[in-house]
Amino acid sequence: MKPQRTFVSTIVGALFATALASSPAFAERDEPSFAHGRATLLVTSTNNATANNIVVFRLDTSGAPSLSYVTSLATGGAGGAGGNAGLVQFRDGVGAVANYGSNTVTQLVRQGDFVHVGRSIGLAPGCTAPVSVALKHDHLFVAGANCAESHDWPSGRLDGAAVSLPNASAAQVVAGHSWAAVTMKSGSVVQLPLNRQGALAGTGSLVALPAGANDTPLGAAFWGDVLGFNPAHSPNSLALVNHDRMVYPIAGPTPAFPNGNAPCWLVKGPGNLWYSGNTPARAISIFFSDGAGGAFYKSVPLPGAPTDLTVSPDGKWLAVIYTAVDGAHIGVYSIDAYGDLAPAATTAAIGIPSFNGVTFSQ
Repeated sequence: MKPQRTFVSTIVGALFATALASSPAFAERDEPSFAHGRATLLVTSTNNATANNIVVFRLDTSGAPSLSYVTSLATGGAGGAGGNAGLVQFRDGVGAVANYGSNTVTQLVRQGDFVHVGRSIGLAPGCTAPVSVALKHDHLFVAGANCAESHDWPSGRLDGAAVSLPNASAAQVVAGHSWAAVTMKSGSVVQLPLNRQGALAGTGSLVALPAGANDTPLGAAFWGDVLGFNPAHSPNSLALVNHDRMVYPIAGPTPAFPNGNAPCWLVKGPGNLWYSGNTPARAISIFFSDGAGGAFYKSVPLPGAPTDLTVSPDGKWLAVIYTAVDGAHIGVYSIDAYGDLAPAATTAAIGIPSFNGVTFSQ
């Protein structure tokens, strides 16, 4: 078992306050840019097993924030993924959506305030069923039923050898500065080395997870070279992993919510904040950390069960997809100087039972 460290929440709280007060607009060196004056768009996927579509909404912040439907476009492939995160991603003017049932990734291109469907990108030979994509280091990363792979971006050309995964339980692929990772719902995390150009290089290594943080790893995100992930059904609801594969579990909300705790889906917020979609609790759980420990902060209630969530490139907004009695919605929350969330706008029901994946384009 890798070493662990108990982190005193009062110390983390002091770090939290100091970090956010001094740098509310924290951004990584490799964070995507955004164009001033352009509309803020949100892109999600219907994940329809017969014919996948992306759905685009516009966030208007000129007065009271509002979300309006823009368009729905066929990706040219079939959906059907489940228990996953990161199905849709956007970086600068180019995005990607995975088509689980067609073994393809569809490129998305932004022109002005509109998103268009671009080329179809096939998987590496022998690789199937993509469930998650990530955009980093001018590369597209894809995780599926049996492989993780990297493609030059935006050309889509396969770059580096595909890496075999131990089983078909991949949930999300994410990339840091010098390594990438795939969370495996079967109870592990696969570390993937990157070469100097940012492509996958070599074979994957399993990260040994302690018993309190190995039950159903799902959502994941990087803070520099520190991986955060949600072991959804473990006593610890968030865990950190460094480049040396040392694991630091973090306890979840206590006492438990009436419907239970299971922070499942993760995004890195400003400063040392992490936001997690807590599905049974119908809430966004907020954690803060340093690189080797942390604490649960609080939860923000939602009107439905959340899955994936994302933060805008300018750091001002968080979006979460959730399912309510009338179907799928996107809720947008403003992020203040201390990382707290305030409800801003929600999409109307458009007849889609659920969304899969969500990303901003600014």
